[in-house]
Amino acid sequence: MKKYLGILLATALVMGLTACGGTGSTAAPSTEIQVFIAASLSTVMEEVAAKYNEQHPNVKITYNADSSGTLLTQIEEGYACDVFFSAAQKQMNTLEEDDKLVVEGTRSNVVNNQVCVITLKDSGTKVTGLKDIGNASSIALADGSVPAGKYTRQAMVNAGMLKEVDDVSKITTQEVSEQLGGVEISEQSNVSKVLAAVTEGSCEVGTTYFSDTYGFEDKVEILEKVPYDLTGNVIYPIAQIVNDEKQRQYLRSIISILM
Repeated sequence: MKKYLGILLATALVMGLTACGGTGSTAAPSTEIQVFIAASLSTVMEEVAAKYNEQHPNVKITYNADSSGTLLTQIEEGYACDVFFSAAQKQMNTLEEDDKLVVEGTRSNVVNNQVCVITLKDSGTKVTGLKDIGNASSIALADGSVPAGKYTRQAMVNAGMLKEVDDVSKITTQEVSEQLGGVEISEQSNVSKVLAAVTEGSCEVGTTYFSDTYGFEDKVEILEKVPYDLTGNVIYPIAQIVNDEKQRQYLRSIISILM
């Protein structure tokens, strides 16, 4: 994760300076950019914004972090959004293909994240990873509409833990519990809440993204990084959202941070 963050920060500084022209010493009008990000990116992106603002204090970056599905709904309902950073392709596809709200030529695939099984350090859990997660006393799990919840369900299907279905996002939390032997599952609306449930000790284990564990190394133990052959690639796309009132030069610079 530190290497991953370092790449983001270095790119932010180089591409941000280039897009805004020169070293940042030239005066520029202040502007605010609304960036909608998957909840799993909250900690990392706050650091990116801080580094970017060291060189560009005139640009205020405001983050709205939640599940990609919730963010999609908000954009469709007309919430002010300039840049969308999704945890899955599905939500971006909807905005681009169905809603026609993605600015042409700005979409880019940026990150391949990874689903992890986590627990609180020194929890004493007997769980070693996904395949024996049903041995936990309780599990924090994002619902199927959340990309992390969908990827977890897909991994469980591919591992033979859940029955095969046409759309794994439709597998309910109750069905997961039943097929894992009746284990208690606390359904969460995004991965940040999964992380909180584990770090606060209300759930023994949970499934979240590797990026979520950044900054929590002293609290969280990663029991397993779930292989991509079970989850599939966990690709995060980013794109500029149609919003004619904003200054395009700054939007292009923010997009460039993660391209």
